[in-house]
Amino acid sequence: MHPEPRGPRDPHATAAALLPLVGGADNVRSVAHCVTRLRLALADRERVRDAELRALPGVLGVVEDGASYQVVLGPGVVGRVAAAFEALLPGAADTAGELARRGAELKARQKERNATPVKAGLRRVANVFVPLIPALIGCGLLAGAAGLLRNLRLLPGLTPALTALSAAFMALIAVFVGHNTAREFGGTPVLGGAVAAVVVYPGVAQVTAFGAPLVPGQGGVLGALAAALLGTYVEKWCRARLPGTLDVLLTPTLTVLVAGLATLYVLMYAAGEVASAVGTAATWLLATTGAAAGLLLGGLFLPLVMLGLHQALIPLHTTLIEQQGHTVLLPLLAMAGAGQVGAALAVYVRLRHDTSLRTTIRSALPAGLLGVGEPLIYGVSLPLGRPFLTACAGGAAGGAFVGLFAMLGTEVGATAIGPSGWALFPLLAGDRGLAVVAAVYGGGLLTGYVVGFAATYLFGGLRGTGVVGAVCDSEGHEPRPADRPGPRPASPR
Repeated sequence: MHPEPRGPRDPHATAAALLPLVGGADNVRSVAHCVTRLRLALADRERVRDAELRALPGVLGVVEDGASYQVVLGPGVVGRVAAAFEALLPGAADTAGELARRGAELKARQKERNATPVKAGLRRVANVFVPLIPALIGCGLLAGAAGLLRNLRLLPGLTPALTALSAAFMALIAVFVGHNTAREFGGTPVLGGAVAAVVVYPGVAQVTAFGAPLVPGQGGVLGALAAALLGTYVEKWCRARLPGTLDVLLTPTLTVLVAGLATLYVLMYAAGEVASAVGTAATWLLATTGAAAGLLLGGLFLPLVMLGLHQALIPLHTTLIEQQGHTVLLPLLAMAGAGQVGAALAVYVRLRHDTSLRTTIRSALPAGLLGVGEPLIYGVSLPLGRPFLTACAGGAAGGAFVGLFAMLGTEVGATAIGPSGWALFPLLAGDRGLAVVAAVYGGGLLTGYVVGFAATYLFGGLRGTGVVGAVCDSEGHEPRPADRPGPRPASPR
């Protein structure tokens, strides 16, 4: 008798089955969810019945991140299950706010104990840029549509309008970065936006710094980030020292004055030099060592995600998009997802008797093809151990393929960050035409699929019996996924 398939099921049934397995309603302090995971703050971790929970139909994996116990359910499912789960908690309508508050306090204390300064800093910087991703995606698609219409000489009356819609956000992105920076670091968001706005104000061309006139937009998002950080520091300093009667007038004035002058005469120039260096370095890296750079970036991205260090790349992507119109790093990093898909397919083929795991793979593959890799990582490759490493090998091969073509003069970029996999095709850009760029990117995905599959099939530690490192029990049943050996999933954040 095989385990019950772990495919989609009614969210209310899933929630009802989950609740006793995590220790009951009195063990749940707070409930939240992201794109793929149900995040629970628990009073007593020992009350969780891990083996039964991992084998529950619909559960793709489990991740533990400090005080947060996270159940991987997949995109589109987790939101419905989270709502049903919250409804099962006693007094949910009355206590949701209190539960959220207590959970946030627990999470904050745990972060203070466990987070390194580097990870904490990267997380806060990521919090500045992540809210901008939907606008980057939308404007990137519009920019691509405008470019396609322009090349095909279609709808000439509509093309300028699409260009204006796609370019307006990028022209003012510094203001949004300043707003988010102040909010994240404890300042007044509108003051952060006001200080950062000077970076893109056309009148800065009348200001001379270091012997040369400033250029509107000089320093870009990095200058806006630095300006808003300085503004937040000035604001906090003023509020701690000025009496209430003067605080209302002087604090915002001094914040804009001091931080604004420093931005004009120091930060814009310095950030401009850094931003130029980022663009020059990325172009040089791909033009001279493209294959090696692609191999490293594609092969190391999954481990970077696990360590939380991938967040450092978000401002780099944004800077490149602002400077060049696209980021050349994202297509290389997207190859990691291709290696993950190839590895999962190899597991599916080799473990043909494991009905439960094969059902998980079938459920998670569509999301994996569209660049959402968490269900495959935490439900398949990472629990099995070695397939995670062979997935990295597939990503390295795909990255080397794309990087090789960059060395040969065909640069592949993305006009927005966020999507990857097949979802990145509408956002591709380059200097050789969309068809050529799409062909190179598609070739990289195919290389990642093939190498990830072959490496996992041959070297993934998947034994010919179809069961990883285990034999049937005395009644002839196959082990459940929770009983398979292999490392417990670590959190990527």
